[in-house]
Amino acid sequence: MHFMKKLVPALLCTSMSLYAHAQKVVEPTHINPDWTKTYQPFCIVGNLYYVGTYDLASYLITTPSGHILVNTGLASSADVIKKNVESLGFKFSDIKILLTNQVHYDHVGAMAAIQQMTGAQFMVDAADAAVVKTGGKTDYELGGEFSTFKPIKISRELHDRDVISLGDARLVMLHHPGHTKGSCSFIMDVKDGSKTYKVLLANIPTIIVSKQFSEVTKYPQIAADYKYTLDTMPKVQFDIWVAAHASQFDLQRLRGEKDGYKPELFMNREGYDKRIEKIRKEWEEKVK
Repeated sequence: MHFMKKLVPALLCTSMSLYAHAQKVVEPTHINPDWTKTYQPFCIVGNLYYVGTYDLASYLITTPSGHILVNTGLASSADVIKKNVESLGFKFSDIKILLTNQVHYDHVGAMAAIQQMTGAQFMVDAADAAVVKTGGKTDYELGGEFSTFKPIKISRELHDRDVISLGDARLVMLHHPGHTKGSCSFIMDVKDGSKTYKVLLANIPTIIVSKQFSEVTKYPQIAADYKYTLDTMPKVQFDIWVAAHASQFDLQRLRGEKDGYKPELFMNREGYDKRIEKIRKEWEEKVK
C-alpha cells in the first residue's frame, strides 16, 4: 500500500507530462519577415476586406448578421488581425464563422486563439480535419513530433461545393487538394452598388515537397490530387481574385501607393493563369 501511494502520484505525474508533451506547440522560427510585417487593412470590393499582414492574407467578409474571417496567419497575428478589423470600424466579437484555405501554421496559427476570443464556429475542408485535430503533427510534409499550431475545435467539415452562409453572404467551397489534403478556395458574389462581382479567394497550389511525388508515402494520392486541382482551377470563372498569400496575387505591386477604392486592380486573370501554368510545369517534373 505504501508502495502504491508513492507509485500513483508518480504515474499521474508521468501521464500529465506525456500529455503536456503531446500538446506542445512549436511554431517554426525561421519564417519570412513579410509574414509578420504589418499592412494597412483596406476594402477590396463591397463587403470584402483585407485584414492580414504584409504577406499572410486574412479576409473579412462583413454582414448585418455578423462576419466571416478567412485565414489567421501565424500565432502572433491574432492581435494584429483584431486591430485591423477594429480600425475598419467593425466589432471583432461579431466574427461568427472562421474559414481557411489550408491548414498550415502560417494560415491557422492564430485560429484557436481567435476562436476563443470570438466564440466563432470553425469550418474546414473534411480532408484537412485530421491535421487540424493534431495541430499539424500529422501533416504529410510539415508534420513531426510537435504540433505547429494549436488544435482547433471544428464545428463543421466541408466538402466540395458546400455552401457557407451568414446574413447576405454566401460562399461556395471549392476543393483544391495537393498543397494540403484539404486545401480549398472560396467563391462568392459581392455586391458593390449596382454591380455584382464574382470573387475567388484562391488557394494557389504551390508544391512544397522537394522529392518526387512517388516518394511521398504519407500522401500516396498527391500526384492525382494536384492534377485534379491543376485541371480544375483554370476552369473557374471569376471577376476578381485574391489568394492566401499577398505575394501570390501581387498585392503590393498592384496597389502601389494607391489608398483609394479600386476593385479593378484585382481583375488580373492573366496573373492567375500564369501562376497555375507555372505550377503545372513543376508538377510534370515531379511525376517523371
